[in-house]
Amino acid sequence: MFSGSIPALVTPFRDGTIDEDAFRRLVEWQIAEGSSALVPCGTTGEAPSITSEEQHRLFEVCIAVAAGRVPVIAGCGSNDTQTALWHMQVARDLGADAALMVAPYYNRPSQAGLLAHFSYLAERVELPMVLYNVPGRTVTDIRPETVVELARRFPERIVGIKDASGDMTRLTAHRIGLGGTFLQLCGNDDMALQYNAGGGTGCISVTANVAPRLCAEFQAASLAGDGARAHRLNEQLFPLHQALFTDASPAPIKYAMQRVLGWIGEEVRLPLVAASASSRKAVDAALEHAGLV
Repeated sequence: MFSGSIPALVTPFRDGTIDEDAFRRLVEWQIAEGSSALVPCGTTGEAPSITSEEQHRLFEVCIAVAAGRVPVIAGCGSNDTQTALWHMQVARDLGADAALMVAPYYNRPSQAGLLAHFSYLAERVELPMVLYNVPGRTVTDIRPETVVELARRFPERIVGIKDASGDMTRLTAHRIGLGGTFLQLCGNDDMALQYNAGGGTGCISVTANVAPRLCAEFQAASLAGDGARAHRLNEQLFPLHQALFTDASPAPIKYAMQRVLGWIGEEVRLPLVAASASSRKAVDAALEHAGLV
């Protein structure tokens, strides 16, 4: 259903508002450069800092511009179950192909609470869900046994996971419980090579915002078993993967895109601020290493 290089799209801002023209251009460019699906309103899209109205407009624009050429996985997660339900209903009605559903954050539900939350959503909205586990941000960890139970209960609704836990053993735990048809997408660019080798099907990527063709070529080589090419591309991109997290994301990736593209600005919303001087220096060196400047 979903595989390869899938950018978690930045949200371009200009003078405090969404730069819709730049966002449209970004979607077109990503498709032209070989990205296999698109994720608007994820972490990299600054979902915590945009209004619900802005979020739904970004869904609408992304879906309209993509026009069925690649799937759109709309970032619909919330720590409030009713808000998540609303976002999913809107995404479904607009024509999204799936919803990316982060674990509820801050209120720290138990595993029983996670089962209840995701089950409630699966029972009410006819839209496939890709779970998003990023305990470094949410504190809450969707444990493998919970993932397995959810996918067994709702095989047509809970179709995969974006795993940013950093725990590579979960690939095997999920495969033992669910087999190879359950989609496992890496949430860390710098672990994507090993992740695919362990049974992953692709990456929901930060780096692909600025290097979509290289990321798509890396994923294609990795998934085709072309180890030599996959290693070469991974090593070309690896410093960039790491440099993009030398400051609070997405400030470094927006700086990188401003340097490479020019038509995406650096502006982020408070409480985020622009990338620091040291982060910019690291990004500059990594862009040069990747051959992007």
